Amino acid sequence: MIDIKLLERKTETEDSFESYRKNLEDRAGDLSLLNEVMLLNKKRKEAITEAETLKAQQNKLNQQIPLLKKQNQDVSQLMEDLKKMSSQVKLLEASATQTDQIVFDKLAYLPNRLHADVPVGKSAEQNVVVKTVGEKTSFSFKAKEHWELGEKLKLLDFDRAAKVSGTRFAYLRGSFAQLERALIQFFLDTHTLQNGYEEILTPFIVNSRSLFGTNQFPKMKEDVFHLSGTDQYLIPTAEVPVTNFYNDEILDESTLPQRFSAYSPCFRSEAGSHGRDTKGLIRQHQFNKVELMIFARPDQSDEWHEKLTQHAEGILEALGLPYRRMLLCSGDISFGAAKCFDLEVWLPGPQQYREISSCSNFLDFQARRANIRFKSAAGKPQFVHTINGSGLAVGRTLIAVVENYQNEDGSIKIPKVLQKYMNGKSVIQKMDSAT
Repeated sequence: MIDIKLLERKTETEDSFESYRKNLEDRAGDLSLLNEVMLLNKKRKEAITEAETLKAQQNKLNQQIPLLKKQNQDVSQLMEDLKKMSSQVKLLEASATQTDQIVFDKLAYLPNRLHADVPVGKSAEQNVVVKTVGEKTSFSFKAKEHWELGEKLKLLDFDRAAKVSGTRFAYLRGSFAQLERALIQFFLDTHTLQNGYEEILTPFIVNSRSLFGTNQFPKMKEDVFHLSGTDQYLIPTAEVPVTNFYNDEILDESTLPQRFSAYSPCFRSEAGSHGRDTKGLIRQHQFNKVELMIFARPDQSDEWHEKLTQHAEGILEALGLPYRRMLLCSGDISFGAAKCFDLEVWLPGPQQYREISSCSNFLDFQARRANIRFKSAAGKPQFVHTINGSGLAVGRTLIAVVENYQNEDGSIKIPKVLQKYMNGKSVIQKMDSAT
């Protein structure tokens, strides 16, 4: 949530409104909405000022009337004036309250301000390659895509999933199901035992207030599955329940930073993705993910954003997967993020890099929406900064492992770090018993 007071702040060195307006323009955002918010807020403040002026006049009359009565003077007109003022004050205060709610509702549709590091650009074409790690995997044979390998090995079944659930669902069988579970365990072990995160298992159903806190609502409401007749929704990511763990709370500064790693299934309607990635596991309605989440002091959020991104990268490096880090430009960054690195893994099948993690610094944007603050011994409460990212998306990691470790006969080597989670198995072969 953007702070309306910040938008009104103007100093000799900075005009906050103009700075944000430029950010919004760089995002290709709605400038008319910003102007409308500012005009409404001006109207709200004028109503409050007029109400306060009338209250001051009321106080004077309330002091004068008893004195005039003692002097046997006629105060009937003053009493009538006082009554009119009282009615007018109520109307002005009601108008200010109503306008304040309208301002709040409209602010919810304004995106976060951009970090100074974010490059200006209109689309993903202007994202910046920060670094590339590893050589693109090449083979002496034509590489297959993950869904071809999975169906050949009889370890992926989309047809039966469509029969049971609909499109964009899949059954993982045998070694693929085991590989998915192995990846989840490997991610959690790495982040908790090596990177210092606390593991947390969250509810997978949340309310609308929680989705507002992490900026899925109201703007992206159509992407979330609703449980009919309730104020409950399936989570699109563990970011939602983990971030809202502290909503409406004031933390002690000494407890920061706090770091959590959470496994969860994720449920997304994929509204607007019709016709995109219809083959395979890339874009499913249900998938698994391990999320990384940090609550940090404002002066440390840049540092922790970099560390969190490195922790996600460490998983890719341990698995021996080629990847690159992208700094997203103003036209491609998400609504709530101030700065975002996308990690893109190389897939030999389609011969392209695909996003496997987005690591974002939200500054105080989510904390304002969820009302999460901290307080030092000497200071007043202020909003924390939130940082999160996938560490990693499990299904897309499975895709990357399958494609990068495939053999010409269709079998798949298992990366060494995963073999202990696969009961010592080193190769995935066809499940002969499958039908």
